[in-house]
Amino acid sequence: MAVDAPPSKTFTRDEVAQRGKSDDALWFIIDTFVYDATDFVDAHPGGEAVLRQVAGTDATTAFYNLHRHEVLARYADMAIGTIAGEKPSIITPQPGDLSPVPYAEPLWLTPPFKSPYYGESHRRLRRFVREFVDTHVTPEALEAERTGQHISQGLIERMGAAGLLHLRMGPGRHLDGAAELAGGAVKPREVDYFHDLVNTQEFVRATARGFQDGNLAGMTIGLSPVLNFCRNDALRARVTEEVFAGRKKICLAITEAFAGSDVAGLRTTAEKTPDGRFYVVNGTKKWITNGTFSDYFSTAVRTGKGLSMLLIERGEGVETKPIKTSYSAAAGTAYVTFDNVKVPVENLIGEENKGAYVVFSNFNHERWVMAAASVRLSRVVVEECLKWSHQRLVFGKRLIDQPVIRQKLAKMIALVEANQAWLESVTYQMCEMPYAQQARHLAGPISLLKMSCTRAAHEIADEAVQIWGGRGLTQTGMGRVIENFNRTYKFDAILGGAEEVLGDLGVRQAMKNMPKAML
Repeated sequence: MAVDAPPSKTFTRDEVAQRGKSDDALWFIIDTFVYDATDFVDAHPGGEAVLRQVAGTDATTAFYNLHRHEVLARYADMAIGTIAGEKPSIITPQPGDLSPVPYAEPLWLTPPFKSPYYGESHRRLRRFVREFVDTHVTPEALEAERTGQHISQGLIERMGAAGLLHLRMGPGRHLDGAAELAGGAVKPREVDYFHDLVNTQEFVRATARGFQDGNLAGMTIGLSPVLNFCRNDALRARVTEEVFAGRKKICLAITEAFAGSDVAGLRTTAEKTPDGRFYVVNGTKKWITNGTFSDYFSTAVRTGKGLSMLLIERGEGVETKPIKTSYSAAAGTAYVTFDNVKVPVENLIGEENKGAYVVFSNFNHERWVMAAASVRLSRVVVEECLKWSHQRLVFGKRLIDQPVIRQKLAKMIALVEANQAWLESVTYQMCEMPYAQQARHLAGPISLLKMSCTRAAHEIADEAVQIWGGRGLTQTGMGRVIENFNRTYKFDAILGGAEEVLGDLGVRQAMKNMPKAML
């Protein structure tokens, strides 16, 4: 409904028709609620004439052809009563609720469908995280998209206190001794990669792509090498405690201007001092997510005979500059310069000259997260298109009554459902394999999965804009979600490895197991 508690006063439709068009009042009806816009005439963004056209009438259809439902919540104080004997027909999910729109939710959340992958703890987690995102994340995310501001410390601490930062790293020893997770929705010993999947997909529903990466995406890829490969127990414990508490922020610094997806072409160097106590790091990194506000950088460097990974703390010689991208500055994307930075040798992650294994092992989870996020955002776009097609009237018909629109929707739905099913199949394999085995066997499948999800996003973005028309190119108003998706879906097609690189990797991995007898 438009307000938290419906106004107690009731009117008849005749009363609204007579009173609404009088010289001293401007009333209209939206979904059985009576609104008094008399004092809003001069402030209405669309001008007075638009309001005069609907004065005294039921403006439900006209309103939903121009506005998203949340506009009503913004002007809830204008609701003065309801129509006697009538009930609202517009369904407004409350924070945490599932959407009743077909295909708006994965099948495991859609009765009467079943899934072998999810249990009650996954459902409890889904409910908790969605309510958390709807209440705390989405309002800040939408404002940050507008202003470019980075994530607030308050939100970071709130996520940390709820154990949601722990959950974003998936299962592992970082959960040993962890406090209550998600308000008790899931116990640390229960966490598997399907909990990770639920958490990831619920967080992206804020539909603010820049803020999505700004919401500590750098942590999910930058902390993983520390958790899995740091041999300095004291360093690992200190850094993870600081990051999970929200006091410090971390990012992954691999990509360089000269290298891009070519990790072997990295030029940043790390040379040991004569006494062997420090590495001296020189070089640059580019397109580093969260780099502008991070305290730690999990950094790939060249150490003479190979690649190595170092944990570099912000300090003397470390400089970051923001990079302007086509999504918002909320992501904190940075150009990072290391100028004679002294790094203790104890900050080596993994073994010297064997950092390539660390880098490539880390890519699996990063790409899996991006695939999960991409397919969930695609599903949100499908939901938006389904709702819009049912309410938008063109040439006297709803869009959904046009066969060409139904064909577009069919294509979008099929792409989303296919990729979600593949994603869940890969996730099951992750649950059944230890980390080292995942690194060996899942690099190819996950690369192909990510490529498939981002190719699908390309098709879905294109069809969605055609369905929404000019609104799909407008950053505010009804088409906001479509515009944001169309402008930013390409980030998933580039970050973490370009589509073409991942496709080739997936096929090359498969060819290693090709039986010679078939050649």
